[in-house]
Amino acid sequence: MDLKSGYPFWAIRNGLMRAFPPLHEHLACDVVVIGGGITGALIADELARHGHGVVVLEQRDVAWGSTAASTALLQYEIDTHMVDLAGKYGERTAALAYDACASSIHDLQALAADVGDVDFAKADSLYYASSRRHARKLRDEHALRRKHGFDVTWLDRDAIIDAYGFEAPCAILSTLAARIDPYRMTYRLLDRVRKRGGEIFDRTCVDDIRATARGVSLRTTEGFEVRADHAVIAAGYASQHWLRDRIAVNRSSYAFITDPIERERLGALRNTMLWESARPYLYLRTTGDDRLLVGGEDDAVDIPAKRDLRVDRKALRLAKEVGNLFPHLPIRPAFAWAGTFAETRDGLPFFGPHPQYGPRVHFAMAYGGNGITFSMAGGGLIRALVERRKHPLSSVFGFKRLG
Repeated sequence: MDLKSGYPFWAIRNGLMRAFPPLHEHLACDVVVIGGGITGALIADELARHGHGVVVLEQRDVAWGSTAASTALLQYEIDTHMVDLAGKYGERTAALAYDACASSIHDLQALAADVGDVDFAKADSLYYASSRRHARKLRDEHALRRKHGFDVTWLDRDAIIDAYGFEAPCAILSTLAARIDPYRMTYRLLDRVRKRGGEIFDRTCVDDIRATARGVSLRTTEGFEVRADHAVIAAGYASQHWLRDRIAVNRSSYAFITDPIERERLGALRNTMLWESARPYLYLRTTGDDRLLVGGEDDAVDIPAKRDLRVDRKALRLAKEVGNLFPHLPIRPAFAWAGTFAETRDGLPFFGPHPQYGPRVHFAMAYGGNGITFSMAGGGLIRALVERRKHPLSSVFGFKRLG
């Protein structure tokens, strides 16, 4: 599955950080993880840190799929408003989902500090109304988040202009957000899994998965078998290949990154990521070397050749939008790219077993705009399932919510 187009910045900046071998033998382990992107790496690390023998299989090079195209905004704010989740599932469930993402940012901060050198930094998040007709929705959202203990501030038009230098009807300012280099984080986590006794294999494609009451058997294209007590399918947007049910819709998102910009010119943007209430939405954040990373212009294209042709045009549209907001900034794309992403109906991920395979095959489908924070929370959920423990997120992030 071709998941990206153009020149994703993370792969250019970091290069091939480490080469892992393909699988050329039969193996047995506690848990086999299919997928060597950021989701698979976070789950493999969670399992390995708690004593589980892990094997990771990646069909490309590590982090070379959608992880390389990720813009890595770490937010507790889900693409679906808390108000809308509450209307669908009740306030308790909505708050639990948002709390899980909030806790994930703190957990990622601790993990990044332990791993080191992954361009992690805390930030504020400014969610602004794209038009006046969105103001009431944002008012309700602000009130519900405050009710459930989130540190949010309401900003009117004048306050936005004073603090950030652009005009919008209103905004919600949150103090809990962060950034990271997802490509670098993936490599460092998987290297740590290897040092703990786990095994990582690149360029190894799984053709068949068979599950019984006692375990799971995987067979690769080359005919090698991996037997495990449990399997985790963390193959990103390609994971849907393993399900008969269609549980998400693939789309394309576009992004570019600038050359470094003087810190004085960036001003409050250095420590604040922006995103808007329109759907699809424009978003932007900075990097540790003061580049501006901009994304959006999502569309329904899921044909790689067509997506390839749209990258430069979409980048110019995004640059124009940001230039209209901040005319004093040099908004010129240095590198531009696009990537596949998937949307579920409710904006929530899926973690855990699906009835098609039974309790020993766990899916890790961190779909939507919160993929990395979802994956951090999902790692704990997957470990609980492997260890046969109950977990409060199993009903929120599990397949049972489909009815």
